[in-house]
Amino acid sequence: MSVTFESVKALLSSEDFGDRLRAVNQIRQLEPTPAFELIQGAVADSNPRVRYAAVSQLASLGQQDLSQAATILQGRLQDEEADVQAAAADSIGALKLTDLFADLERLYTTSSEWLVRFSIVAALGELGDGRAFDLLLDALGSSNELLQTAAIGSLGELGDERAVEHLVAYAKNPDWQIRYRVTQALARLNSAAARSTLETLAQDEVEQVAQEAQNHLASAGL
Repeated sequence: MSVTFESVKALLSSEDFGDRLRAVNQIRQLEPTPAFELIQGAVADSNPRVRYAAVSQLASLGQQDLSQAATILQGRLQDEEADVQAAAADSIGALKLTDLFADLERLYTTSSEWLVRFSIVAALGELGDGRAFDLLLDALGSSNELLQTAAIGSLGELGDERAVEHLVAYAKNPDWQIRYRVTQALARLNSAAARSTLETLAQDEVEQVAQEAQNHLASAGL
């Protein structure tokens, strides 16, 4: 049976959450305009799995109406489920909804859920809002290595050269994956200190780290 607007709408009205979840997945097969119309009802579904799937799709469908998407996602940041909050943060970053920066900042400071905080930190890199700098430094100092790693990447994406002095300290981290992310971040930050650290990382004992640094230095003609 082919997937149509009517067939998906009918599934979304089912009392079986499995049908509704299937409907949200089928929305991907529709054109963006009708898909966006249907997804708006699913983001408030009674089942958190359905809400999560719907909110995640807003990362792309929200382009149909950024103002409406912002309103929806602002509400989902207050969802009772951490997974849904995290998905909302991801979609806000993907859509670059800078007007919701204060909402992300507020949730970061009040949430005890590492997944929510991780998603916010990652989203702030995509958002590219300079107001995120201090929050990202806070995340960089976290004892959670996943949060640290996300902060390193987002500081690089933010492009604020003030981050260099904070990132170079992690260039000697015993975890090579953190050194790798530092290499990628410093490659985005144009300063003498960043170049000097990249030259050191180009000699790293782990091939992936060394190669990443060498590739950037070569592309920059250094």
